[in-house]
Amino acid sequence: MSDLELYSAIACPFAHRSQLTLVEKQISFTLIELDLQNKPANFSEISPFGKIPVLKHGHHRIWESSIINEYLEEVFPSPSLLPQNAIHRAQARIWIQFADARLFEPTHQLLLTQDLQQRAKLVNQLTESLQWIEQTGLAQLSAAEPYWLGASLSLVDLAYYPWFEQIVVLKHFRGFQLPRGLDRLKRWWKTMANRQSVQSVAKPPDFHLEHYGRLQQLQPH
Repeated sequence: MSDLELYSAIACPFAHRSQLTLVEKQISFTLIELDLQNKPANFSEISPFGKIPVLKHGHHRIWESSIINEYLEEVFPSPSLLPQNAIHRAQARIWIQFADARLFEPTHQLLLTQDLQQRAKLVNQLTESLQWIEQTGLAQLSAAEPYWLGASLSLVDLAYYPWFEQIVVLKHFRGFQLPRGLDRLKRWWKTMANRQSVQSVAKPPDFHLEHYGRLQQLQPH
């Protein structure tokens, strides 16, 4: 058995990030799925902060997906998933923080709120964030640079992809539609969806719809 264990929840997009990182780096690990609606008695030992994912490496535990992924980058540096240049690494971290604050958090709020005005506000936030990514972040890349930071896959790509795999949930339950004109972003999405690592752990749309519908008792839009 590997001395690396990843504690996950089956549809957690943050655990999805770390699973993709482990697969991309070809690191042997054991995946342990937890039911967060029926937590094990020792959950506080597994996750002292009550968060998923948690990486257990030997006797040590690490949580927060971005921290887990940077830890894996440092301990298992090949293949590299962060730029070598310090300013470029800083920019990668900025992009990952943007994903958390401007995509994942508004999405979480949008799925939970029953307030129609709040829903509209959150939809606008998501739309503006996606347009900003297209116009400011990805517009400078050439057709020969298929990934977020250019020609090579990075932790940034792995941080964003789970949101796009689960976008079907927003479409079905909240009527969210991608804004027009995201051609560069859509090309990136297609590139990522075709990666072997992504396909090896992908869940189909029906899985996400069933899971979120049952978990949150959501109704179709």
